[in-house]
Amino acid sequence: MNLTSMKQIQNPYAYPDIPDFPHAPLEWDKQYAHQTARHIGIEIGDSHWDAIRALHEIYYTSGHIKSRSLRKTLDRKLRALGGLKYLYQIFPGGPVSQGCYIAGLKPPHGVIDLAEGSVQ
Repeated sequence: MNLTSMKQIQNPYAYPDIPDFPHAPLEWDKQYAHQTARHIGIEIGDSHWDAIRALHEIYYTSGHIKSRSLRKTLDRKLRALGGLKYLYQIFPGGPVSQGCYIAGLKPPHGVIDLAEGSVQ
């Protein structure tokens, strides 16, 4: 077994091949983000990457998280950029639902998953 395989077994949520996104899910890459964003009418720019990186980190460190807690944590992490007001500007359909969708993360229970419908 090589070192990469061992890292993936020990931490299946980390994706070591994307240095700027060390906590990304294994199936996720920037091309996936661009495609899913275009699917919902968002063109990813530099402003989106900070939010996506923050979402990856929150999921990596917290595991499954509730919507309200995720929103508060995102607000706190990106407060210097404008917090939730900023996030709603770049993700007009909601930073949790659209952000998780583009970041390749399962949205918290009760949040509308833009790809699948309601997560109930």
